[in-house]
Amino acid sequence: MNHSNAFSGNRRRFITTAGLAAGTALMAGVVPGCYPVAETPKIWKDMPLTLRFRPYELQLRHVFTLAGSSRTTTPDILTEIEWNGSVGYGEASLPPYLAETQASVSSFLSMLDLGRFHNPLHIENIMDYVDAAAGGNYAAKASVDIALHDLAGKVLGQPWYRMWGLNPADTPSTSFTIGIDTPEVVREKTAEAAAYHILKVKLGRGDDRAMIGAVRAVSSVPLCVDVNQGWTSREEALELCHWLSEQGVVFVEQPMEKSRRDDLAWLTARSPLPIIADEAVQTFDDVLPCHSVYSGINIKLMKCGGLRAARKMIALARALYMKVMIGCMTETSCAVSAASQLSPLVDWADLDGNLLISNDIFDGMTVLDGKVTLPDRPGIGVTPL
Repeated sequence: MNHSNAFSGNRRRFITTAGLAAGTALMAGVVPGCYPVAETPKIWKDMPLTLRFRPYELQLRHVFTLAGSSRTTTPDILTEIEWNGSVGYGEASLPPYLAETQASVSSFLSMLDLGRFHNPLHIENIMDYVDAAAGGNYAAKASVDIALHDLAGKVLGQPWYRMWGLNPADTPSTSFTIGIDTPEVVREKTAEAAAYHILKVKLGRGDDRAMIGAVRAVSSVPLCVDVNQGWTSREEALELCHWLSEQGVVFVEQPMEKSRRDDLAWLTARSPLPIIADEAVQTFDDVLPCHSVYSGINIKLMKCGGLRAARKMIALARALYMKVMIGCMTETSCAVSAASQLSPLVDWADLDGNLLISNDIFDGMTVLDGKVTLPDRPGIGVTPL
C-alpha cells in the first residue's frame, strides 16, 4: 500500500470536510471555538453609519449638593448610531462643572460625518476620526464611543465584558451617594440606601463630622468620602483622615484643590487611608502625573471620552500599581451600563448615577444585594424603556 497516497487522500478529505463544516458554521452564525454570533447579519451590507442625537434633562430624586454647588437637574444629550437595522445607544451627561453644555455637544456632534464609515466594528478608526474633529469635548466624544460600542456588540451578538474576557462574577459592590444635607435628610437618605454594602458620603462644607455622625446613626456599612476639593489645610485634612479611618471609611476622594500637588502628595504619604484623584484626573494624559501624588484614580466616561479611553487608563494605572475606581455622573442606565462593562477590572465602583434620577429611559445594569450585576445582553446591555 502506498502510504503517501493514502495520507494525501485522507488530507484532501479532511480539508474538504473541515471547509464544509466551517462554511456551515458561518452560515449558522457560529464561529468555531468562539461564542455564537447570533446577531451577525447573514449578508454584510455596505451601508453607512447614521448618527442621531437629541437633548434630554435628567430629574434628580433629591437636591444634589456637593462642596461647591447644588442642583436638581442635569442636562443630557442622548445619541443613537444606526447601521443595517441595528441601533447603538449613547449619552453625554453634562453637570455644570464639566464645562460642556447641550449646545456645545450638539455643535460638536453636528460636525461629524459618520456616514463615511461603513463598518461599525472599526472602532479605532472611527474614534480616531471623532477625536481629531476638535479638542476637548470629552462628554460629546463619550456619547459617540458608547453608542458605537453598543452597536458593535449588537452586531457581534455579545456583551463587551465577555469580548474583553472578563468574568461578570468579579464585579465589585457599588457605592450609593449621600449628598450634603441636614442631619435629618442625611439619615433619611441613608435609610433608603439600606440595600447597599458601601456608601459614598459627600463632605467638604465644614460639617464633615456631623455628616458622618448622621450616616452612622443609621448604618454601619463601610463608607468612602468625596470631598470635591473642599478641604483647605493639609494638617486638618490629615487629622480628619485619621478620624475617618476610625469611622469605617475606606478611602478619601479629592480632599484638596487639584492644583495643590505638593500638599496632596504630603497628605497621601501620611494618610492611613488611600487618597483617590477625581477632579485631578480626566484623560489618559493625567494618569502618570497622578502617580506620585495619589494612591489611585477615579475614571469617568464623561471625563475621559468613553470606554476606549477608560480601558487605556485602567491599564496604565495598573502598570503603575495604582488603585482604580470606575465612577459616573448623574446619568441614565445607558452610560452607567457602559461603565459597568469595565467594572470587573477595578477595585471600587461608584455606579449609582441612574439610581439618583427619576426619569431613566433605559433598562440595563442592575444592583443585586449591593453588587454590580451585568445584563446578559449584547453591546453595553441596555434596552430603551
